[in-house]
Amino acid sequence: MGLLPTIPTTEPSTKPSSQREPVKDRRASNRSGQPGRAGVERRQFGSSHSGLSAEGRDLASAIDAYKLKHHRRYITCDEMLVVLRSLGYEKLPIASE
Repeated sequence: MGLLPTIPTTEPSTKPSSQREPVKDRRASNRSGQPGRAGVERRQFGSSHSGLSAEGRDLASAIDAYKLKHHRRYITCDEMLVVLRSLGYEKLPIASE
């Protein structure tokens, strides 16, 4: 009785800084392990455009591009109008009867 267990301690490195191994910058590495993927946009939008008409895909792609350019997750109705106008859409005057 009376003896306590010893806890191992970590000793600081006794090597001079010039002899230590350089620290690897993991931010620059490619996490996927696939060549050519570094710096690729990793965000994925929740919906797929595959079930849309050609015009619907154009609109969805234009909205996605707007959101990426302006760093927006959601856009307002006014921003939607900007996207629609950029695609060439315009409001036609109502024909009087």
